[in-house]
Amino acid sequence: MQRLSILRRFPACLLPAMLLLAACGGPAMGEEQARALPPPVQDAPLTAHAATEKAVFAGGCFWGMQWVFEHVRGVTDVTAGYSGGSRATAQYERVGEGDTGHAESIEVKFDPSQVSYGQLLRVYFSVATDPTQLNRQGPDTGTQYRGVIFYGDAQQEKIARAYLAQLAAAKAFDAPIVTQLVPFKAFYPAEDYHQDYARIHPDAPYIAINDAPKVVHLQQLLPQLYRAQPVVHPAGGAIAVQAL
Repeated sequence: MQRLSILRRFPACLLPAMLLLAACGGPAMGEEQARALPPPVQDAPLTAHAATEKAVFAGGCFWGMQWVFEHVRGVTDVTAGYSGGSRATAQYERVGEGDTGHAESIEVKFDPSQVSYGQLLRVYFSVATDPTQLNRQGPDTGTQYRGVIFYGDAQQEKIARAYLAQLAAAKAFDAPIVTQLVPFKAFYPAEDYHQDYARIHPDAPYIAINDAPKVVHLQQLLPQLYRAQPVVHPAGGAIAVQAL
């Protein structure tokens, strides 16, 4: 569902009702799906010194994904954007057509002395997305909402592949995990109006129903990784490639 493109067609007074209808178009990630998964058996150790590393994930609407990871300890910035397709099609309306190869994604910058890549994966699978939904997430359908881990190097691939195997062996979910694991190529930041959308509009019905519970689940299920004050994404500029 292309949320903003649909809503722009209606008067402002009707937006709350339309958002509610959009949110009710399918199941959100509720209590039955969010769970505190075990940490990865294989992970990178925390480094001795502060640094900046990047991770790129996709798993449904990037509004909620961004909001969740902004509340993770050790994360220094989260950008909503697109990954999997070309620069030429990295625009919201175009991606919404579902044939660009892009997935709505987030680029997470984190301090590896404070949080590990494996811990980010634990957040991703525990509360940020339902990894059993294929080419959809809650009310949003299409390949642009698929779950993807875009690994940036051999170490990220090794940790992610091992964690996927660990979760599958433990039967952590009632259905098979369909999250893709693919090499990272490029990340294109989304338009400025998407950045921090969920944090700025927490009472919008779509956000309240689909995204706010994920932040609550993070606090309740993974308190050691949660921080109350989210990191705020700085105002962006023109779309540009961000390399890992």
